[in-house]
Amino acid sequence: MSDAPDGPRPAETDAPVGPRPAEPDARGDAGPGEQSGLASTVEALLFLSSDPVRLDDLAVACDTGPEEVAAALEELRAAYAPGRRGILLREVGGGWLLSSAPETEPAARRLLAAPRTPPLTPAQAETLAIVAYLQPVSRPEITRIRGVAADSACATLVERGMIEEAGRSQFGAVLYRTTGLFLKLFGLDALADLPDPSAWDPTPEETATLRDRLMLAGDARTGTDATSGDDPAQRPAFDLSGAGADAPATAESEPPPDGGGGPDGAAGPAGARPLEP
Repeated sequence: MSDAPDGPRPAETDAPVGPRPAEPDARGDAGPGEQSGLASTVEALLFLSSDPVRLDDLAVACDTGPEEVAAALEELRAAYAPGRRGILLREVGGGWLLSSAPETEPAARRLLAAPRTPPLTPAQAETLAIVAYLQPVSRPEITRIRGVAADSACATLVERGMIEEAGRSQFGAVLYRTTGLFLKLFGLDALADLPDPSAWDPTPEETATLRDRLMLAGDARTGTDATSGDDPAQRPAFDLSGAGADAPATAESEPPPDGGGGPDGAAGPAGARPLEP
């Protein structure tokens, strides 16, 4: 027989024994040891701003009253009390600002004194502009347009991630194009956002220099002489938009084979022209 007394037994339940934890209410109040939702929002706003933010501006951004924001700031001030974290909440110039703690200054100086990426040299900037507007474009093409070798500039731009290889031309030369990093660094959404070259107003000297470079580049493609039978004073005005008849094509070509001329590129027998690609 069972020794249990007769009578109803207490109902069994799965509910945990002890007090239930506090839950935040609809206003975003936090439980013990937690940060309120408003304080977290104010903290994010101060983190995003590099300048002190006034109390009224914080209240407008948070869509609440100044009294509530002031309470949130006091909550953050306690959280960022000196000696607790590497960041302090400071009142500066009539506003509030997050700043590094004074004891972190030596480490910050060592970090900020580290070498940074140097700016582009004029040669690199010229090369990058040519790639941006004419891509895909080969290194021989860039050399003809600039008038000087582009090997070093291309290699540096590839190393810094601004341009990349985009296949090869029909003559085997490597083609280059810009990268997503290029768009990011120059604040462009797409290549269509590049400045319009027609808006550039060059001086007469710049126009003459640019025209000569482009004519030499075009003549190198066709194997003709840029100055043969040509009086510079009689040349028509150069159309910078590229729509004129004198605007050279951008397709690349390689120098003619060795059999097309004598040594040093001299013309062969009378009447013979170099082979064209």
